[in-house]
Amino acid sequence: MMYYHIWTIGCQMNTADSRRLASALERLGYTVAPDPAAADIYVLNTCVVRQSAEDKAWGRLNMLRGVKAQHPDKIVALMGCMVGVKTPKHLMDRLPWVDVFLPPSEPGPLLDFLYDRAHPDLGRRAENEARAIRDALQDGEITIPAHERGKLISAYVPVVYGCSHACSFCVIPFRRGVEHSRPTAEILNEARSLAAQGVKEITLLGQIVDRYGKDLDNGMTLAALLRRVHEIDGIERIRFLTSHPNWMTAELLDTVAELPKVCEHIEVPVQAGDDEVLENMRRGYTADQYRALVHTIRERIPGVAIHTDIIVGFPGETAEQFRRTYDLLAELELDKAHIARYSPRPKTVSQRKMPDDVPPEEKERRRKALDDLQAEIVGAINARSLGRTVEVLVEDRDEGKRRWRGRTRQNKLVFFEDMGEIDRRGTLAQVRITWTGPWSMLGEPVE
Repeated sequence: MMYYHIWTIGCQMNTADSRRLASALERLGYTVAPDPAAADIYVLNTCVVRQSAEDKAWGRLNMLRGVKAQHPDKIVALMGCMVGVKTPKHLMDRLPWVDVFLPPSEPGPLLDFLYDRAHPDLGRRAENEARAIRDALQDGEITIPAHERGKLISAYVPVVYGCSHACSFCVIPFRRGVEHSRPTAEILNEARSLAAQGVKEITLLGQIVDRYGKDLDNGMTLAALLRRVHEIDGIERIRFLTSHPNWMTAELLDTVAELPKVCEHIEVPVQAGDDEVLENMRRGYTADQYRALVHTIRERIPGVAIHTDIIVGFPGETAEQFRRTYDLLAELELDKAHIARYSPRPKTVSQRKMPDDVPPEEKERRRKALDDLQAEIVGAINARSLGRTVEVLVEDRDEGKRRWRGRTRQNKLVFFEDMGEIDRRGTLAQVRITWTGPWSMLGEPVE
C-alpha cells in the first residue's frame, strides 16, 4: 500500500485545495498515511501572506530535506502560494530535494509526475488518465478522502480564484494570479457531491467572494449563486467569505436575510480605522464608509455576526492612527477580529515603496491591545446568550470529555455534554447555553 501525507498551512482556500488533491491521490490508489513517517508522498501546501506562515513552511521544508536524504525514493511536493502561478527558478534551485512544484489549486503536476514515475512506458495513455482525473476535479466530482468520510460536516468550496484588487500589502495577486470565477455548474456539482457524502454546511470561498460572476457572461452574481446552492437537498447551512466593503451589495444582504439556509454571518475586513492608513493600503473606502456598512448590515440582517481583519503596524502608522483603529473596534463591537502584525511581502507596493518603520515590539504591543479589547467585546456579546437556546450544527465529539462540539448560525463555538449513545454528528441540536466565554460557550441539549 502506498501512503500520502499533506501538511496544510494558511487559509481556507488551502484547506479546500488540499482536500481536492487528496481526492485525486486516492483515485490513483494512495491512502492517507496513519503516521507522517510512513508516507511515500509528502505534500506541503504553503501560505506566504504573513512572514510567520512562510517561516513555518521553510521549517517544514528543512525537515523534509533530511527525510529525502535518508529516503531518496520518497516524493516531496511543494504546493500553494510559495510556488505561485509560475514556479520561480530561484525556488527550484534552492530546493533540489523537492521533486515537483504545484501552483495553488492545481494538482495536475503531481498527478503527471506520479503517472510518469509509475508508468514510464504508458506515454500518451498515462497522460490521458492523469488528465481525466484533473477534469473530474474541475467538474466538481470531489470524493471526500477516506479518513474524513462520515466525519466531514462542513466543507469549503472555492468560487473565485485569484485576485485583481491589489491592496498595497497583499501578495495574493502575485501568487494566485488574476481574479477568475469558477463556472456555476462546477460549483453546484461540487456542492451536490459533498451533500451526497454527508456534508451539511458549505462555505463559498473567494479572495473577494462578492465579486463572483463579474467575469462571467451569464449574469450570475454571488447572491444568485447562493440561491442556487440553497436549492440543493442535504445542505443545511451556507456561508461565504471573504467579502470586501466596496463590493457588498444590497442584493447580497437581502439574499442573506431572505434565505433560511444562509447563515447570519458576514466576514468583511476593515484592516485599519484611520483614513490615511486605509488610503496607503489602497483599500478604496474610509472608516466612516465602513461604519455605515456595518450599520447597514445590522439593519438588513437581524442577529447578524460580523467578523473583520485588522493589520497593525502598517508602514507609517502612528500611535494616533492606531488609536483610531482601536476606537473603531471598540465602537463597532464586532463578533470577531483577526488581528495580524504587518510584515512586508515581496513585490507588493508597501514592500517596494514604504519603509517598514514600526518596530516589532510596538507592532506586538498594538496587536495585544486589540486582542485584549476584542476579548472583552466578544465576552460581553456571548454573555447575552446565557440562558438562551441556540441552534448548533454538531461537527464532532470530544471523546475524552464526552461532549459534542459545533457552531451556531453566527459561527460561535459551542460545546455540550451528552452522556447518551446517539450519534449527533451532522445534526442540528437545540442547546441551552449555561456558560459563556470570549472564545466558546457551554450548554446542555434541549430535547
